[in-house]
Amino acid sequence: MKTNLKISGRHYGLLRSHLFPPDGKEAVAVALCGRRHGQESHGLCVYDLVLIPHEGCSERSETRVSWPTSLLVPSLQQAMNRQWAVLKIHSHRGHYAQFSGYDDASDRDLFSSVYGWMDSDLPHASAVMLPDGQMFGRVVTSDGQFLPLSLIAVAGVELHFWHHRVIDSDLPEFTLRHAQAFGKGTTERLRRLTVAVIGCSGTGSPVVEQLARLGVGKLILVDPDKVEEKNLNRILNATMDDALAGRFKIDVAADAVVRMKLGTEVIPVSENIVDPRVVRLVAESHVVFGCMDGAEGRNLLNRLATFYCIPYFDVGVRLEADGCGGISQVCGSVNYLQPGGSSLLSRKVITPEEIAAEGLKRTDPAAYAEQVKARYIKGVREDRPAVVSVNMLYASLAVNEFLARLHPYRDDGNDGFAWFGSSLTQARFFQAADGEPCPSLSRHVGRGDTMPPLDMPALSE
Repeated sequence: MKTNLKISGRHYGLLRSHLFPPDGKEAVAVALCGRRHGQESHGLCVYDLVLIPHEGCSERSETRVSWPTSLLVPSLQQAMNRQWAVLKIHSHRGHYAQFSGYDDASDRDLFSSVYGWMDSDLPHASAVMLPDGQMFGRVVTSDGQFLPLSLIAVAGVELHFWHHRVIDSDLPEFTLRHAQAFGKGTTERLRRLTVAVIGCSGTGSPVVEQLARLGVGKLILVDPDKVEEKNLNRILNATMDDALAGRFKIDVAADAVVRMKLGTEVIPVSENIVDPRVVRLVAESHVVFGCMDGAEGRNLLNRLATFYCIPYFDVGVRLEADGCGGISQVCGSVNYLQPGGSSLLSRKVITPEEIAAEGLKRTDPAAYAEQVKARYIKGVREDRPAVVSVNMLYASLAVNEFLARLHPYRDDGNDGFAWFGSSLTQARFFQAADGEPCPSLSRHVGRGDTMPPLDMPALSE
């Protein structure tokens, strides 16, 4: 089974600073990683870093580093108790993009001790960072074999995806224009990515359309709802026949992607995101787009992206009537959420009260109705107005925000665009940098699989 590694931007920045000190010598760090047990791959997600002090190393030079593994004893105890993975990361000061013979001997020695602490043969890994920040790595098995990490992904201000094998085939014809616009590397990365889109209606369906035509390799589409006549005005590729037949929105979107014949694999899931099986599937993706109105689903998706170190693009649209037959506000925004950064909650995009209300409405409609009647909670807004032209605008902004992180093209960089939106009513654009780390989510970065999933009792099986 393939093994991949995911790292938050914050941890990646700390690693890069520690591994390349001004003295020009190699350095080393160790990460404790949560695990993701998937159907197609095993995932390691960096939870915590142990930065081995430069002065604590027994040897440091421009070509090698050695250090007493006794420094790791407290961390190994923690990893054993929680079945976490141990990841060693060291620097190569030159551009030597492979493990050396000295690295081989060092890794076998270290990981024989690591496996001695553990009561399972679950994989542990070793990685190297080069001066330009690029990384490569391998699994070290319990019997001392080396197997390549299939992917190392960084979810930071920019998105990095370093695959073990380089694509050597020619780009398909339909991707050539994108290769010119964003670079051949961007197009190749899109072809190797799995992207999850949660919600396939007003904003989700145009997001799916764009990702498929850009050449994304695999799409996971999640939406439990069926096409209805009332939402034909905003779902791409949906027809009156689909509404009359009561087809699932994800099936309409999946069929459209298949008809394109552009090579994108589609996995349609007609379940609610509040389902442990869906959580496990989405956790295998490399990027997530949230195209939902509801606070409960958006909060869950924010947690999922945090636990599994996945970049999350949230799309929101709002149209407000003035009560006199007109529109008082047309606006929308894209929130880019890094694991370990601010959240939809800390940005006040959603509130705990909204999350609780929607959860109660889903699980106990009668109790929900009683509490709304008694004014203990606010009612969940339903059938919000939407128009296809507005939805498509903000869906396009979301996809371009993703491309900006994959292949930076802004004059001002990406740091100031954690939130990017506009008011069409005032004809103005707005932007904001990421805020302080979310106090309720930041401690969960990289925890991976937990019981119950995401530490949410609602997901207990």
